Amino acid sequence: MKPILAKNITELIKEEYQNITGIVISDKNEIIYENYFQGYKKEDTVHIASVTKSIISILIGIAIDKGLIKSIQQPLIDYFPNYTLKKREKVLPHITIEQVLTMTAPYKFKYEPYTKVYASEDWTKSALDLLGGKKLSEDFKYTTVGIQVLSGLICNATGSSVLDFATKHLFLPLEINPPKPIRIHTKDEHFAFLKNKHVHGWVTDPKGVNTSGWGICLTTRDVAKIGQLYLKEGKWNNQQLVSSNWIQKSTITHSQWNDKSYGYLWWVINPNTYAAIGDSGNIILVDKKLELVIAITSSFKPRAKDRITLITEKIIPNLHLY
Repeated sequence: MKPILAKNITELIKEEYQNITGIVISDKNEIIYENYFQGYKKEDTVHIASVTKSIISILIGIAIDKGLIKSIQQPLIDYFPNYTLKKREKVLPHITIEQVLTMTAPYKFKYEPYTKVYASEDWTKSALDLLGGKKLSEDFKYTTVGIQVLSGLICNATGSSVLDFATKHLFLPLEINPPKPIRIHTKDEHFAFLKNKHVHGWVTDPKGVNTSGWGICLTTRDVAKIGQLYLKEGKWNNQQLVSSNWIQKSTITHSQWNDKSYGYLWWVINPNTYAAIGDSGNIILVDKKLELVIAITSSFKPRAKDRITLITEKIIPNLHLY
């Protein structure tokens, strides 16, 4: 990258996107820009918020590739044989794994009951209790607590913890240091996890089941590797970690939220571009046509400036200069 462009990106971030901690831009297989801010270094991990959801999608795909999950058209409840349905619950038995992945599963809440779920002893069961309701609609309902059921699904389907399964089949092959399990016991600890500069690990519930919708801490290079894996159609060092078929299906539109398109826990920007997006401005953006991967990590900030605009309007149009 030409020094002038690198300088422009650096100055732009410092002036307008002060909560960015790191950014890695890869053109094809080569890192063309990498920088860190707010005193962060390349080895520092950051809570990537809802980017966690897209990593869970990858793990579901790997489990399907290995025959551990038969089909996402299966009822989710098939993988919870010990769960007792409530007497009048008629909808939950018909909710498929795919509906959870596309945020079209029905839930019995209007606003996410974070406290109720995270104060319980079993977050997966609490999330299952929230699934269902009056009818099996296909309405888009974005949820973080609701998709905790996918961690339970991975545990039950693979006979392994989510972290162990991810470590063996994703993190270690990508040479990512696996995050250690951590527990958050109080509201104060939760806020500290969100706001502290140096955070590590992957949050678990009291039973040791990792979170699905948030809670992973990775470095900027780590999340860039995940984007690169998807750009390469699931192949890394001549090893197929996740099938290209799963990647293709995950990153096309399956549901719609106003003018926004959604795949299997990935946001679809256009036919050539998709992204894993997390609160505060954490993002992995993959542009298949340009063969670009842009990974940005960010410290906690409510209502952070939109990273899609930053990438598509201020970074990508200038990359031809390098």
